[in-house]
Amino acid sequence: MKTLKLPIEVQTELKKVSTVAGYLWQREWAERNAGNISMNLTSFFSKEEVQGIGEEVAFDFPKESAGFVIYITGTGCYLRDLVDMLEEVSCILYINEDATAYSIIWGGKRDNFGPTCELISHASIHLFNSQHHPENLAVVHTHPLELICMSHHELFDNEEELNRQIWMMCPEVKVFVPKGIHCTPYALSSTAALAEVTMEAFKTRNVSLWEKHGATATAPDVMKAWDFLDVANKGAKMLMMCWAAGFKPAGLSNDQLTELEQFT
Repeated sequence: MKTLKLPIEVQTELKKVSTVAGYLWQREWAERNAGNISMNLTSFFSKEEVQGIGEEVAFDFPKESAGFVIYITGTGCYLRDLVDMLEEVSCILYINEDATAYSIIWGGKRDNFGPTCELISHASIHLFNSQHHPENLAVVHTHPLELICMSHHELFDNEEELNRQIWMMCPEVKVFVPKGIHCTPYALSSTAALAEVTMEAFKTRNVSLWEKHGATATAPDVMKAWDFLDVANKGAKMLMMCWAAGFKPAGLSNDQLTELEQFT
């Protein structure tokens, strides 16, 4: 039976997945089976290596994603299990040349395993990245507490002001999330509509804040995607701490925020 050998580079990226999954669990951003992670690994494999492994499962992918090789977490997967059970609760899949089915070519060893129900969103984002931001191979979706709270606040209806107030909390937020947060309107999970609004978000912003749901970031690897989410949430947390203490933060001025743009 043909099996897939993982290049050292892919093994390194999967170790990062385990590390980030641990961070998400420790931060209480990954309750039960919340969140999912994926990576576009197409560039690490030849077609000969990935074809002919596993059985095809019918799925309606975007046509241009034919031939993609994607690492992705499983449906019902607890992200905390990625720390030490990576092969059981996640997989690498190959999208066939017609984009009408996928086959699992590595991992997925748990009984009744299947890729996350957000597969269409992840595949669509990876296609978008391949066309517009090919350096971005990783997608991380999770439930950052303070950012979700902000998506219930009236500021969510004023994206520019929401970003200004989060950026003004400390210089690092402006420097390390320079494009800011997109206030992504509500869309039902695991639908093409959610994929569409998220791709629209990544045209202009570093983080897509899904209204009343969670947040998603894309970056060259999962660690950098985590950084976007971590720093953005830190700004939201500090802002809410000031509100909870009963005062409006002075914040960095608009001139000071502009001055920081030289470091972004």
